[in-house]
Amino acid sequence: MTPTKKPVIPAVVGVLLTVMPVLTSSLITYEVITREAMFAAWTGPEWLIATLVCCVTSTFALTPPTFLALVFGYFLGWPALLPVFFLNMAAIALVNLLVRFLNQPKLLTYLENNKKARQVLARIHQRELWFIFFAKLSPVLPFALTNLVFALSGARLRNILLGGFMGMIPRTILAVGAGLQAQELRQLLEHPNQASGMQLATIGLFVASIIGFWLVLGRYKPEEVPHA
Repeated sequence: MTPTKKPVIPAVVGVLLTVMPVLTSSLITYEVITREAMFAAWTGPEWLIATLVCCVTSTFALTPPTFLALVFGYFLGWPALLPVFFLNMAAIALVNLLVRFLNQPKLLTYLENNKKARQVLARIHQRELWFIFFAKLSPVLPFALTNLVFALSGARLRNILLGGFMGMIPRTILAVGAGLQAQELRQLLEHPNQASGMQLATIGLFVASIIGFWLVLGRYKPEEVPHA
């Protein structure tokens, strides 16, 4: 295979990880709304099974964690924080393990052969914990796509999990709280940011993540980055 063809698969995967959460969220929204009474009657074991299933589906970009936090928060209230945090961390770990299984060193070598990618990777590795934290703090970056990027970058799993956990805390609490306070499930899922408080908090997280990225990446000098 020629070098020009190498970016095709990562590009396709990136598109899928961005588009699939939107499609599946729409399908799940329809199912949850039409079967609300059934979900409301679920007991602990049923929610445990749902959490384990969502660990897998979130790994493959089928269920966005913020969307799940809204649903879990609506039905479970604040106790939903535990299963949502668990499935977030499990999905991050599973993506990392899958990338390692699929020969992550070879993929990383290809990225490092690109000058611009090498410069960014070097800067990320200098402050990878903070970069991961601000990426997970951002409400606009797809969960599954960032998981894949971190795994491909060669970042340490400890930093991926810790940075991911810290970054997801405010987003998860915000989503679970919105679900808890919602009066109608349809309104919640179709217009999750309708409340002014949610809008302000989402904007605040976005601004904070942009400032964080600027502090971590915005000031590097290309000549400071060692060549492979």
